[in-house]
Amino acid sequence: MTASIDGAIASAPTGAHEQSQRRVVLASSLGTMFEWYDFFLAGSLAAQISANIFSGVNPTAAFIFTLLSFAAGFAVRPFGALVFGRIGDIVGRKYTFMVTIALMGAATFAIGLLPGYATIGIAAPILFVAMRMLQGLALGGEYGGAVVYVAEHAGNHERGARTAWIQATAALGLLLSLAVILPTRYLLGEEAFTAWGWRIPFLVSLLLLLISLRIRLTLHESPEFERMKREGTTSKAPISEAFGQWKHLRVVLLALFGIVMGQAVVWYAGQFYTMFFLTQTLKVDGGTANLLIIAATIVTTPFYVVFGKLSDRIGRKPVFLSGCLLAALFFFPLFKALTHYANPALERSQQSAPIAVRADPATCSFQFNPVGTAEFKSSCDIARAAIAKAGLNYTSVPSQPGQPARIEVGKIVIDSFEGGTAEDGARTKALNAALGKALTDSGYHVGPADPNQINKPMTILVLITLMLFGTMTYGPIAAMLVELFPSRIRYTAMSLPYHIGIGWFGGFLPATTFAISAAVGDIYAGLWYPVGLAAACFVICLFFVRESKGINIYASSQPL
Repeated sequence: MTASIDGAIASAPTGAHEQSQRRVVLASSLGTMFEWYDFFLAGSLAAQISANIFSGVNPTAAFIFTLLSFAAGFAVRPFGALVFGRIGDIVGRKYTFMVTIALMGAATFAIGLLPGYATIGIAAPILFVAMRMLQGLALGGEYGGAVVYVAEHAGNHERGARTAWIQATAALGLLLSLAVILPTRYLLGEEAFTAWGWRIPFLVSLLLLLISLRIRLTLHESPEFERMKREGTTSKAPISEAFGQWKHLRVVLLALFGIVMGQAVVWYAGQFYTMFFLTQTLKVDGGTANLLIIAATIVTTPFYVVFGKLSDRIGRKPVFLSGCLLAALFFFPLFKALTHYANPALERSQQSAPIAVRADPATCSFQFNPVGTAEFKSSCDIARAAIAKAGLNYTSVPSQPGQPARIEVGKIVIDSFEGGTAEDGARTKALNAALGKALTDSGYHVGPADPNQINKPMTILVLITLMLFGTMTYGPIAAMLVELFPSRIRYTAMSLPYHIGIGWFGGFLPATTFAISAAVGDIYAGLWYPVGLAAACFVICLFFVRESKGINIYASSQPL
């Protein structure tokens, strides 16, 4: 009985089997893509949301709410994995991801109708954060349900290719959100779009929700779950079984640190941190950066399926490990290549007139200040803050204790000052003006990157290469995770490590990399975060995670 499902799949008429498989993959992928669409809207429309939902809040509180609104969606995803994973292992795969997509669609539609701060006051940002948490909760259950559902319909030797379509939905959801936002923005004009037009993409989600529900209602329950129901082998307590028994918890930990941790940082660095790096560090204007990212995303999206299919032929681990290793080896040179092609003037200036802060190390603080409440008053901190504001590289040079810090731009020297007096504002303004003049005199292009100097084809090629590393790790990961766990706890056991890894290691990657770069004074230093975790994941996966290609996941239990 345990192998009968796979045998039935293999012996079914080819045409009927292929048609059924395509319907399962299409229904699951479309629903997941619509969920990613909903999730990405809040990031793409951050400026408009801030202007309407957070207006009237003091700047510090507004910034805190902005951070919460994005962090909340990532932070609650593991809880969604637990809640819906348990339901999926007890009640069924199909009904669970029907609930998750309905919850996601309803929360997104509600954001489109949410009154602004001018109407309901502080309740507006609070309700917005609550809706973001519901989105994260739903997404925490959606992914596991869709992946397990598709995997349990696929044959043992085609699982990588089938589940890879679910992986591609993240990129497709991002593209779909932009495909709705950009035409709406163009047709309405900037003023109307900022005032009320930003709500339209959220309201469109209702149509997407209805389409998804209609398609998913035509599906049947996973044949593997139906088998377990008939035989009475479903788990009565999947959470305690998955995480309370060492034989299963050990595999959960290996899935987190030997698979998802590396995949998360490699994928987020290529797909999202590149946008931050282009706009914030290299000063490429947002519109141009968006177009560059979109072009690279369109090119790389099919490779999720390519690498998923390749993992069916040569194994999951060779494909996955190659992505981690290539990222660890080439992230630094590729991000330096982005500088070379996207802002060559900055690269030339940094080479011809390097910047240094000469100061007593004891007076220099760690300056990552996400909520804007900390005060940095030493001459070293004031000097470093001025350079960080300009988004430039600098080196720290120790000086004698008691000497005030100074900034060296090539051969030009600018004295900093000790803060804490009533003249701080005027002195800071004078320091910034002096620094700006020194940068201009030393050949730095102060302000946005010159669009005429951006080598767009080569920049896109570098972005494609960075994103391909992510497709190599993300393409086979669904099949890898499904094949690690027995059917009775599969939904719960695979969902939690996936969403901890994606939501926490990946979701907080931009903030972490920025913190490292700000502390060190090197725009590339933050890359040690994804490089280090990708390298660690490579070693753990290589030595401790078993190859699972072709195993029979339809057995009641698999060797762990």
